[in-house]
Amino acid sequence: MLESYFPILLFVIVGLLVGVGPMLIGWLLAPNHPDSEKLSPYECGFEAFEDARMKFDVRYYLVAILFILFDLEIAFLFPWAVVLNEIGLFGYLAMVIFLGILVVGFVYEWMKGALEWE
Repeated sequence: MLESYFPILLFVIVGLLVGVGPMLIGWLLAPNHPDSEKLSPYECGFEAFEDARMKFDVRYYLVAILFILFDLEIAFLFPWAVVLNEIGLFGYLAMVIFLGILVVGFVYEWMKGALEWE
């Protein structure tokens, strides 16, 4: 009965070797000579000049949320396109309605100036 669990044990061991092995090898073989220059904060090629916890403009978050929203909606189109022949006219019309709502939302954002960046 225990021999039926051998593939699971082998899978766990190989997973640990693949996951932990390279980190362990890197820790053992890589040179570790930190100095003040290596440990200094680095940001975009120059020293950090402000607090990392500064407040961002709300437009940054708005653009980020809009990007995620439209990115997820576009990602929804790929599985739909793959099964379009199988879902027929109902699936096509459902996607047309979905894209219509998406376009109305996009036009609304555009008219409100949400996509403008000064």
